[in-house]
Amino acid sequence: MLPVLIIAAAIWFGGGFMGAPRSVRLGLLGVLFAALIALHLTLAQGHPLRLATGGSAAPWLLLAGACVLFGLYRAGLRQLRAKVAAPSEAPHQQGAFSDTELNRYARHIVLREVGGAGQKALRNARVLVVGAGGLGAPALQYLAAAGVGTIGVIDDDTVENANLQRQVIHKDAAIGTAKVFSAQAEMQAQNPFVEVRPYNRRLTQDIAPELFADYDLVLDGTDNFETRYLVNQVCVAARIPLISGALSQWEGQLSVFDPANGAPCYQCIFAKAPAPHLAPSCAEAGVIGPLPGVIGAMMAVEAVKLITGAGAPLRGQMVIYDALYGESRQIKVSPRSDCPICQAHQS
Repeated sequence: MLPVLIIAAAIWFGGGFMGAPRSVRLGLLGVLFAALIALHLTLAQGHPLRLATGGSAAPWLLLAGACVLFGLYRAGLRQLRAKVAAPSEAPHQQGAFSDTELNRYARHIVLREVGGAGQKALRNARVLVVGAGGLGAPALQYLAAAGVGTIGVIDDDTVENANLQRQVIHKDAAIGTAKVFSAQAEMQAQNPFVEVRPYNRRLTQDIAPELFADYDLVLDGTDNFETRYLVNQVCVAARIPLISGALSQWEGQLSVFDPANGAPCYQCIFAKAPAPHLAPSCAEAGVIGPLPGVIGAMMAVEAVKLITGAGAPLRGQMVIYDALYGESRQIKVSPRSDCPICQAHQS
């Protein structure tokens, strides 16, 4: 067998040294293997050539099988590495925009601050929305309409009749349906060119870091301080910008929390959760129906600005909107030197 192995090594390594293509060298090895098998099948038992090449075809067939298995293993490994190295894209996100997409996003593309490059950035963006309720509903609708390529939404709640006064992404027929699936259906009906990833579960410390790692930007539309602090903590640790909104009765507010770019984090501004009677829920205090649409749409605008690089996002600024009196004011907010979240993740 040794002479045959020497010949095979000379073909592979010698051919490589001489610049022979891989396909040619594999073809020559195939010819050598076929000749060996033919030799063992045609020559009589005990023939000197058979004895010199292993005595039977069995060792060569086993060797060939091992080589095939090794090749399949290498090919599978290359595919896995390729998937890890390049972020997966849905089929509609590959290549140039179709005529339908160009027409759909024409009002974006003609904007000097967005243009074709900005619309492509939107298509390549991955945005996670925490909460599919009052604030999440309009934010999700406008992110989908804007052509954000991958939109994740996490919520463990179901659609209730009392939601429909303000959570306009959900319809009467969806009552009893998980909010994330109701939202997914409406978003994809509105824009089939986007990928929606629904997570029908509550956001917890156990899953948040791994989930957030798949996204470039997070929007927080939740209605409780426990989840808001968790979202902020994970975003700061992962250096992901966070667009956070809140509302009650007639008033709403929003800001972009991004310590990695000099802005404060959520806990810099709201160091401790207020007492329950000072921050009642919408169910307790009420909320005017269109208000979540106003603040949620503003959150979507901030997301578009961050993704496309247009304008000046609300980093270090908080907008407060009073719908009852039609007033808006903007206040400056700064990082807090003793913030436990920012201090824990400073590089």
